[in-house]
Amino acid sequence: MGMLSEFMDFLKEYKVIPLAIAFIMGVAATALVSSFANNIIMPLIQPLLGGGEWKTAVLAIGPFKFTWGQFMADVINFIIIAFVIFMIAKMVLKEEKVAKK
Repeated sequence: MGMLSEFMDFLKEYKVIPLAIAFIMGVAATALVSSFANNIIMPLIQPLLGGGEWKTAVLAIGPFKFTWGQFMADVINFIIIAFVIFMIAKMVLKEEKVAKK
């Protein structure tokens, strides 16, 4: 019973269960926000960036190919995800400024 007791103490002391729950919720939220960015925001932005499928844009310099279009899409997704998480944290914490504790 000692090993099981130590394991339970470990889970409680390092708050492993809440961390796992937060990670799972983060993954689900990321998928949701990515879908929002790709299906709602990007169709609004795409006409401003010039026609065509801009996510597949490639810059070729000699034998090197840089897929800058996909990189920009990932940057935009990151910014949207970070903003949504900031807004959620602000609402949940009910503080005027989200700060480290």
